[in-house]
Amino acid sequence: MRLVPLSKLTPLPIIVIGLGAVLYQGCTTVPRPVNRFPGYPIGFVERGMASWYGPGFHGNKTANGERYDMYKLTAAHRTLPLGSVAVVHSLTSGRHVTVRINDRGPFARGRILDLSLAGAQALGMVGNGTDQVELRVVSYNGRPEGMGVLRVQVGAFADLQNARALFAQVQQDFTDGRIIHVDLPEGRRYRVQIGRFLTESEAQMAALRLDRTFSLQSYVVRDDG
Repeated sequence: MRLVPLSKLTPLPIIVIGLGAVLYQGCTTVPRPVNRFPGYPIGFVERGMASWYGPGFHGNKTANGERYDMYKLTAAHRTLPLGSVAVVHSLTSGRHVTVRINDRGPFARGRILDLSLAGAQALGMVGNGTDQVELRVVSYNGRPEGMGVLRVQVGAFADLQNARALFAQVQQDFTDGRIIHVDLPEGRRYRVQIGRFLTESEAQMAALRLDRTFSLQSYVVRDDG
């Protein structure tokens, strides 16, 4: 989610040839890529902070059922459909890498992407741990039925009773909610999720409303179940 610097002025004869090529292309019908999955965000661009995850998760199941391999070029994103292919550019080093989205995360506010160790190495961000990036979706190799609905995650707790207490508060405005548990390297966590939304804009509006009402720091996730 990079500006290309302008090249130096070119001598006149080459400019004429370049214009001829442009005019020729203008008279030719260029087929556009066909999006076989209506609503899928090919071309989606996002900028923000990326992090990476490695040894503690290596071998664990990812959201699409694969085993996480930190030496492969994969990444975790909260809402992009699993199977999305994205080019990730570092806004600090200028490097780029192409990764496949096969997991969910990062579950930390202010971050948009969790890269595998291999992806982080390609961008040169392993030492720093995080980097400002731009990601652009270029392809989709998943199943249309695997896109799932969007939910707002309003909290995650190590204690189930705390999760139930928050759930009791927020479900007054959103009846379609749930508490799910996930087993992480640091232990079991109980996630409180609210609503079922079909578009990012609807989900983001609900998240803002919940944040204002209950002083939360919620974010939107995609339900792949």
